[in-house]
Amino acid sequence: MIVSFILEYIKHPLKIGAVAPSGKHLSKKMVKPIDFASADVIVEYGSGTGAFTKELVTHRKKNTALLLIEQNENFCCKLEQEYGKQKNVHIIHGSAENINDYLGKYGYSTTNYVVSGLPFTSLPQKISDNILTATNQAIGEEGKFITFQYSLAKRRLFEQYFHITDCLHEMRNFPPAYVIVMKNYGVTYV
Repeated sequence: MIVSFILEYIKHPLKIGAVAPSGKHLSKKMVKPIDFASADVIVEYGSGTGAFTKELVTHRKKNTALLLIEQNENFCCKLEQEYGKQKNVHIIHGSAENINDYLGKYGYSTTNYVVSGLPFTSLPQKISDNILTATNQAIGEEGKFITFQYSLAKRRLFEQYFHITDCLHEMRNFPPAYVIVMKNYGVTYV
């Protein structure tokens, strides 16, 4: 799995964004803000080799819909092999920019959570803006957007779209990472 990840990074460094898949400590920290008991729909951007996906599948209710959006065809095939037969798991070979189309296709207007492994520091500005605008709509008034980044360089970008409710640091990942939890502005925060 690590070898295939590295090969994909070599072929597409700007789209993959890391030289190694996320570790188990980061994966656990990414799902910590999720209330799995009440989540009906969870979307994952950039599922890659499935480090976060494994945690999402393990902890979700069996009737919780899980939409995995991955642009890399090889990663999509691996996700299909691993999770394609699971009930309510939908693997989508596409772009996070189209989240609202994918939600609509499966009969949902919003999602409770978006968990993102996308490398916003290396994405073109227009694509980042498109993804964040679409995410803003997709999480509605109640949802949360959870992403990780290796630095806080894009914090101001995120703050243009969302209110940051928490920022967790995971030192045990290689490299260390920040988990940023966000909600839409105008929402009452608990």
